[in-house]
Amino acid sequence: MRVGLFVTCLIDLMRPEIGFSVIKLIEKAGFEVIVPPAQTCCGQPAYNSGDRPLARDLAEKTLREFEQFDYVVVPSGSCGGMIRSHYGDLFRDDPELMSRYARVQPRVYELTDFLVTVARVQLEAGVFEGGVTYHDSCSGLRELGVKTQPRALLAQAGVPVTEMKGCEHCCGFGGTFAVKYGAISTAIVDEKCANIRESGSNAVVLGDLGCMLNIEGRLRRTGDTTTRVLHIAQVLAGDA
Repeated sequence: MRVGLFVTCLIDLMRPEIGFSVIKLIEKAGFEVIVPPAQTCCGQPAYNSGDRPLARDLAEKTLREFEQFDYVVVPSGSCGGMIRSHYGDLFRDDPELMSRYARVQPRVYELTDFLVTVARVQLEAGVFEGGVTYHDSCSGLRELGVKTQPRALLAQAGVPVTEMKGCEHCCGFGGTFAVKYGAISTAIVDEKCANIRESGSNAVVLGDLGCMLNIEGRLRRTGDTTTRVLHIAQVLAGDA
C-alpha cells in the first residue's frame, strides 16, 4: 500500500526533521511512503483569506498530485482539515473534479488517525522518557475528530499524559488571525502557556506545527527556556 505524504509548508520550511519522523513511523507500520516533489500549499491560507480562485487552483494541484495513492497522510490537523473538509466547497461547480475528489477524500487521514485507524500500529514503550501534556489543535479536533488517537499512541509508547486545563482551547495562532489580531492572539497563547506550566509537565506535545511554533515562540519570548514543545511524530518515532 502506497502512502502519499503531504508534508505541509511549515514542516518543509521550518522543521523538516518532523517530516522524517513521520516517514519513519509510516514505513515501520509497513507502508511505502512517497513524497510528491512538486507539492506546495494545500490552499488553506488563501481559502481562509477569501481568495477562492487561488485556493481552488492549489486544491486542484494537490488533488492531481495525490489522487494516485492508496492513502494520503497529513501530519497537521489544519492542512488535513482543509483537504478533507473544504475541497468539496471549492470543487462544487465542477462535476469532474468533484467526482475525482470524492474518490480521494475518504483516503485522507491526519497522521495519528491513520496510525490508529488504518495502520493499527502497536508501538513499543521506551521511545521517550518522562511525561507530557497534550494540546488539541482546533482543526484536528473539530474538523477531523482527532482526540483519542494521539493519546492512545502515547499510551502505547509508555508516555504518561497529564491533561492541562483547557487542553481543547485554541492556542491563538489561527494562521492569519495571529497577524490581524495580534493582541487577542497574544492573550490566548498566554493563557495556553500558563496552562502548560500549571500541568507540571516539562513538555507539551501536539499534532500541528502552526500551534507548535506559536506556543514555543511565546514560551521562549516570555523567558521559559526549559519547556519542550514537540510534534507527536517526534515523540512516537523516538526522535525527541
